[in-house]
Amino acid sequence: MNLFDLSGKVAIVTGASRGIGRATAEHLALLGAKVCVSSRRLEACETVAEGIRERGGQAFACQASISQPDELRSMVEQVRARFGEIDILVCNAATNPHYGPLAEIADEMLLKIVRNNVLSNLWLAKLVRPGMRAKGGGSIVIVSSIAGLQGSSTIGAYGLSKAADMQLARDLAVEWGPDGIRVNCIAPGLIDTRMAGMLIADPEIQAFTQKKLPLRRLGQPPEIGGAIAFLASPAASFVTGQTLVADGGAVIV
Repeated sequence: MNLFDLSGKVAIVTGASRGIGRATAEHLALLGAKVCVSSRRLEACETVAEGIRERGGQAFACQASISQPDELRSMVEQVRARFGEIDILVCNAATNPHYGPLAEIADEMLLKIVRNNVLSNLWLAKLVRPGMRAKGGGSIVIVSSIAGLQGSSTIGAYGLSKAADMQLARDLAVEWGPDGIRVNCIAPGLIDTRMAGMLIADPEIQAFTQKKLPLRRLGQPPEIGGAIAFLASPAASFVTGQTLVADGGAVIV
């Protein structure tokens, strides 16, 4: 038995037009899953889906904003109509519009972060749960961050939401485990993506990466995509409610 075989499985990946989401969609398809490539940017998603199909995989693009429950519901319905019930949900899309102290953030901005980074994951999880339960199980992976494990003077609001994602995974794992549904988080460190651009440009972060981070380098999106694929696969069939840290050793130094 190939514990990483996802043949016949149906997956949704949000925020899949680039970065970690794109790498995840490509990994899942490589392992045999039929993938819905989703984000707000349909054209970019089409490019990713087309690339998967050119390599022999099955994928289609779907435009959906994580902030809009109706669009998420429509996406799930489209996936069911095209591929069947969902086996794997990867909640990757997130936002980080505030870079600075928590004392300076407007209430509306904090609410937006929580809505997009936490509440939207619960919305999506609730949408796919009935199908997973009917099939006897499934896997939900929420992309969190080591920002949820550490304090910060610049991305505290983002970290707050990512800590909440870890608790969301634990709670849903307890609630839905009897249905065979596993829920886990992955907490990446500093990954070479557009979203991490401001952090990567920070001289202090650069110095830490080059001199103190055990692996002495940034992470790459495929390294996180591969770890997510593990959590989604039968290889992780006894893993639930956990947060897998993939940070090059940042939290241990």
